[in-house]
Formats: sequence, C-alpha cells, structure tokens
Amino acid sequence: MKRSIAWLDKKRQVAYIRQFPLYMDYSARRLHDEIMRAKHILLVPHQHPDGDALGSVGAFMQWLRELQKPHMAFCPTPISERLRYLPHADYMVTDPAIWHEEKFDLIIVFDSGDLTYAGIQTHIDALPYKPLVANIDHHISNTFFGDINLVYPKASSTSEVLYTFLRENNVVIRRDIATCLLTGLMYDTNNFTNAGTTDRSLVIAGELIHAGGDIHMVRKALFQDKTMHALKLWGTVLGRLDKHDELNLVHTFITLDDLAAHGATDKDTEGIANLLNVLGDGKASLVLRELEGGKVKASFRTTHDDVDVSLWAGLFGGGGHKKAAGFVTEGTIESVREKIMAGIRGNGAVVAEFANQ
Repeated sequence: MKRSIAWLDKKRQVAYIRQFPLYMDYSARRLHDEIMRAKHILLVPHQHPDGDALGSVGAFMQWLRELQKPHMAFCPTPISERLRYLPHADYMVTDPAIWHEEKFDLIIVFDSGDLTYAGIQTHIDALPYKPLVANIDHHISNTFFGDINLVYPKASSTSEVLYTFLRENNVVIRRDIATCLLTGLMYDTNNFTNAGTTDRSLVIAGELIHAGGDIHMVRKALFQDKTMHALKLWGTVLGRLDKHDELNLVHTFITLDDLAAHGATDKDTEGIANLLNVLGDGKASLVLRELEGGKVKASFRTTHDDVDVSLWAGLFGGGGHKKAAGFVTEGTIESVREKIMAGIRGNGAVVAEFANQ
C-alpha cells in the first residue's frame, strides 16, 4: 500500500500536493483530457537538455507507455552521456526528418520559455497542419506560447510541476517515473542546496524516494562524476576570477582552447556556474563559455534574495530564474563581456538593484 505524506496533517497534505492556482487546475485537467484523445504525441525538451528537461520527458514517456499511447520524443541536439541512465533516454530522436515523416496531433514542450529555446519554432512553422501545443515549465520568463500552458514559476523545477500534474490526475507514480522526476528536482535545486529548494520540494523528493526513486544513482550521476580533466579545467577557470566593482559582479570565462589544453569536453564545464554560488564576494556571478561557431554562452548565478539575475539575462534576449539565468549570443569572450557590462551599466534600474547592496 502506498504511504503518502502521512507525517503531515490532511490540510497540509492538500496544500503541498495540490498547490496549483485555479487556472492551472483547469489547464491540468484539459491537458489530461487532450492526452487521452490524442492519437500521436510528440514530447520535446529544450536544446542541450539538462536533468530537469530530460527527467520530465522521461517521466512522461514512461506514463504514456503505461497508457499505451503512441508517442515519440525529439530534441534537436544530442543528450549528455551523464543523463543516459534515465529510462527511455535512448529513444530520444534528433533527426528532424520526423517532422515531415510523422504527424502529431499533440506536441508537449518541457522546460522551455519559448519554442525557439526548445529548438522547434521553425519546425512547427513549416507544418502543413496545426497541432495542439502544450507548455509545461517553471521559468518566470516563459512566454505562455502553448494552447495549453502549465507554467508555475514558484515551483523548483519543471519536474515539480509535472509531479503535481500527475498527482492531480491520480496517476500512480512508480519507480521509473519517480527516478526521472527526482533527477529534475535534484538537478534544478543543485542537490537541494540552492534557493530553489523549498519545504515543498523536499516533501515531494521524499515521496519520490518512497515510490522507488533511486536517489543514490541520481546523486552519483549528477554530482559525483567529475574527472581529473574536469577539475584541472575548473582550476584554470577559477584562477581567472575577477570582480567588476561598479556592478558588484564576479566573473570568469572558459575558452575552447582551455578544453583542448586539459583534454576536457563540454560535459566537464557543467557545474562551474553553480560552484560560484559559494562565493561570499559580490552580489552575483557570471561565467562566459566560448562555443563552436563563434558564439558565447553567458550564465548568471546569485544566492541573494534581493537579486534577480533574470533581469540581466533579459537585457540580452535570454531568461531563466531569479537565481539562475543566461543567454547565448554571437561574439568573442571579450566582446560579449564588454557588451554585458555596458548593457547593464546602461540600464540604471538594473544597476540600482544589483550594485553596491
């Protein structure tokens, strides 16, 4: 027999498990109804999917398999090897040919603020028919692009939103779904250490562990996978730490030459931005990472309650959360850094919120 959160009184159980606003209750029911009606469903995480995006998709794939609902999952970029432990990860399709070889009456997008970030805007625009699009996310910068929007910025992760959706629709959460959702929770809360961690996210994590979620496997895959190459790379990057005094911003960068010099890969850069959350200096941090094709990825982090780094990312077409945000743009490390500093200095309201507090 499934033991629920019995250590809470009944009213608090309802508050924790059914915490959607009324409009989201309606969206959750409507999405469930559309899934039951759908003949072919496509699931889409964002490009370069992280643990929350892929965990959410994996959980949904497992549920659809239990329902025996025809479905596929598509991502325009390959998934990280560190996440291949997730159930059904090997069934993720990266070939865009599916957009003209298959027909989908329902497309569900996970953990994406818009369809461009998901990497499917052009694919959807080119379709000769109009599928129903559902949007499941927790980013405050979400544009509510779906016909159905299940977006809850107060949630720690998209996996938490999905957990609530499943519970509201009386779906039994078993081992594989639990492990997938636990992956999303642990990834976006940085193993329950960042500001996204709440009492509700911890209660849900306990429920998922009780349902069979393998917390030890998830922790090892996400947080205990660093190589010597990675740590030597991190040493180089941390050795470059500098501070912009006017903006009270600590910053560093990673180049493609750094990766080559240390025999490291893109995977080895994961976690550096979150590591800077331990800094006592500055109000926020910035990591610039050089990408192939003349692009640079900027990642902002903060642990301060009076700071919202999504405002900075938003100045450059990016987005994210109050505590973690970023964007990708064309340019060099130097030119992008100058653009960021100049852009923030030129926005007095943003500077007033961040600097010298």
